[in-house]
Amino acid sequence: MKLETKRLVLEKLEMKHAEAFYSYRSDAETNKYQGWIPYALEDCQHFIKNRIAKKFNETGTWYQLAIVLHSTNEMIGDLGIHFIEGDDQQIEIGCTINKEYHAKGYAKEAIIATMNHLFCELKKHRVIASVDPKNTASIKLMEKLGFRKEAHFKESILINERWVDDVIYAILASEWTATND
Repeated sequence: MKLETKRLVLEKLEMKHAEAFYSYRSDAETNKYQGWIPYALEDCQHFIKNRIAKKFNETGTWYQLAIVLHSTNEMIGDLGIHFIEGDDQQIEIGCTINKEYHAKGYAKEAIIATMNHLFCELKKHRVIASVDPKNTASIKLMEKLGFRKEAHFKESILINERWVDDVIYAILASEWTATND
């Protein structure tokens, strides 16, 4: 699985990416809205080896893409795709970008390429994203991409020993193609 855009290459997250993955995923500021923060490089290596699906589009698994700059071959983020158990038509996505590369349009570019592949090539029906309601940058991005807020769950996820709210955004294939043709 490999996708390319004007500035990015999205490829399967592999052991060669472990150090770059660790460098931004271990940063508490970058990941303050996420439930998993690695404490050592070995945590990232274990994640890559044991938690990522071997095949793309395998129901009931997460597949992780490394987001790599074309110009420098530097990994600047990752994008997770959850192929939901028991439902091969609905997908969940999540994206993390190294804070040094925030506000440059990389997350938007990576998500658009992924969504085009999911909807246009794989013919998926619906994509959702789970967002902490305090993560205003991600919410703005979801709304800019045409996702709509479908739910707000109060204190529904335990992160770092604290209960936090969860907001669900979603978009249908018909809505995506209508706005991104």
